Amino acid sequence: MFSLVVSLWHSRVTRFLFVGGTATLLQMFLLMLFVELEILRPVVASAVSYLISAFYNYSANYYFTFGASATKRHAETAPRFALVCVIGITANTLTFSAVNHILKLYIVAQLVAILVTLIVNYTLHKCWIYRG
Repeated sequence: MFSLVVSLWHSRVTRFLFVGGTATLLQMFLLMLFVELEILRPVVASAVSYLISAFYNYSANYYFTFGASATKRHAETAPRFALVCVIGITANTLTFSAVNHILKLYIVAQLVAILVTLIVNYTLHKCWIYRG
């Protein structure tokens, strides 16, 4: 059992999901904070919380998930990540906006947006940013 846990922990997919999960928790916390305290409207709150969590996500994936610090430099990965972030925030915001418009439930809208961006982001991280 222990060897299975260790094996899973060393899997890039598992580490990516861990980093993404913690980034998602950060994003959801910030979204709820911004909306419930009426600091930002839901669509803007979703986009801002996505951007903040993206900074955490980049650092954690760079060092922990893909171990890129040993093989890739920020000068190579950061511009790619920035483009993926633009694609991700676009997918997130469009999905969130559409679902929130239909359901009027911002938490559900964010959960749907998270699923969409998870697929997009992992594919782009694996195949382009940290390929190698």
